[in-house]
Amino acid sequence: MSETNNGPDDGAQDPGHGAPAQHADHPGREGEWDVVVVGAGAAGLNAALVLARARRRVAVIDGGAPRNAPADRMHGFLSRDGMPPTALLEVGRAELATYGAALLTGRVDEITPALGVRLAGGPELRARRVLVATGLRDELPDIPGLRERWGRDLLHCPYCHGYEVRDQPLGVLGTGPGAVHHALLLRQWSPDVVLFPHHGQPTDDERERLTARGVRIVGGTVARLLTEDDRLRGVELADGRVVPRTAVFVQPRMVPHDALLTALGCARDEAGWVITDAAGRTDVPGVWAAGNVVDPRAQVVTAAGMGAAAAFALNLDLVTEEVERAVAEQRARAGAGR
Repeated sequence: MSETNNGPDDGAQDPGHGAPAQHADHPGREGEWDVVVVGAGAAGLNAALVLARARRRVAVIDGGAPRNAPADRMHGFLSRDGMPPTALLEVGRAELATYGAALLTGRVDEITPALGVRLAGGPELRARRVLVATGLRDELPDIPGLRERWGRDLLHCPYCHGYEVRDQPLGVLGTGPGAVHHALLLRQWSPDVVLFPHHGQPTDDERERLTARGVRIVGGTVARLLTEDDRLRGVELADGRVVPRTAVFVQPRMVPHDALLTALGCARDEAGWVITDAAGRTDVPGVWAAGNVVDPRAQVVTAAGMGAAAAFALNLDLVTEEVERAVAEQRARAGAGR
């Protein structure tokens, strides 16, 4: 864990010269942050890194509850494949500290229309811009054994975990509308895939596609996951049948941690997700969002990229404001001198 800094001028060390990090001279109120980032996952940390390297005054609020905490490894991230998610966050925090960004631990209760960021039981941070990167939570079906195996041998993303369970007997729980697609996709990683429709049934067209792809269908209500010696052994059905499986995939219900955004009145799409442009700008002035809080499909590497894209656009937005202000001041001085 890196140190928690307390303000914009906290004397953090520059990695190149060993001197206190300096910030460019930006107009603004005393003690005001250029950007406050709410959320310290891949999106929030990468955005803060880019902004700090652009010599912005940046504060990151870390709630300390990353979505991927149950996972022991992450995959598909170039140069970081197989790295524990916690290790990535630790490295990211340490990198941020070298550039003078502040890392504050706490929960944000409110973002005001004036871009005040109120911490629970703590101070209010004033910001010129706010980036929300608070992620989402996974709601699992109410089936015994699921939560205990989550992130271990109960999985959800084939691209994240499929290679690690390749050629093993796999199962797909049909508890969501995308279960058939999930099963068809997983057949890429194993010749032995079973779809458990649970309370539903594939359509005739879906059944034909599953059969053609070599995916077996085992009907009946799923009662629980069976484990032995702390390892998944199979799926037990309500009628007592047990289908041996070493890993099972499920699509959880993904619920964004977007209360801060919706309280500000940010527009949502038909599915209920907050709308942003390609760089993360919401329709509320000064408020941006990146990562899983606005995109349920974003993996760690994607979320990091979204954070970087938001940071580029945020810095440009601030530069534009500063140029306009400088031009207005220059004109006023020229007028006064006449």
